[in-house]
Amino acid sequence: MPEDLYGRGAVTVGGPAAVRELADLTVVKVAVGSMDNNAYVLRCRATDEQLLIDAANEPRTLLNLIGGDGITAVVTTHQHGDHWQGLAEVVAATGARTYAGREDVEGIPVPTDVAVDDGDTIEFGRITLTARHLVGHTPGSIALVYDDPHGHPHVFTGDCLFPGGVGNTWKDPEKFASLIEDVETKIFGTLPDETWVYPGHGGDTTLGAERPHLPEWRARGW
Repeated sequence: MPEDLYGRGAVTVGGPAAVRELADLTVVKVAVGSMDNNAYVLRCRATDEQLLIDAANEPRTLLNLIGGDGITAVVTTHQHGDHWQGLAEVVAATGARTYAGREDVEGIPVPTDVAVDDGDTIEFGRITLTARHLVGHTPGSIALVYDDPHGHPHVFTGDCLFPGGVGNTWKDPEKFASLIEDVETKIFGTLPDETWVYPGHGGDTTLGAERPHLPEWRARGW
């Protein structure tokens, strides 16, 4: 399916997945669970190796999406329970290596094979993802950046950036200040407006659509 038919990545629990075909990478997005979590299966088109971002819930749905080729890795964007309800079953079925931000490892009941720090890379097939540590929603939240050599970047933000604002910091001024600073400097400050944003819940956006609103977010404090 061509990239421009992916739309804004609108998916619903129990509904079909959204599929985006990039030159080197296929992105498959599905919604699972009672909190409408997004899970993403990424496939290297050269090698057919796959990686899952957030085994959030409904492990049978995720395993059906993964298919017979299996996955080499599961990355958990952060420690909140709605993002790892399916992790144990998916790992048991696939033998996938697990990754999570170092500061969130203790909050995830499934063992983490690789603790991830800011700037670390995760590779599968010929694809490289770069982790960005974004502090505030949780201590160890990470976003994953795919810098498409044939086009614009793509960033999987977990619960740190959505259309309309950063993630929930529960009206804690210190947590909000930390998260907005990290999102501004590590995401908006390093990536172009064309960058596509895939959040942990709901539809997608671009950095260009959100950038003009950064001062509003800072002023309102959430």
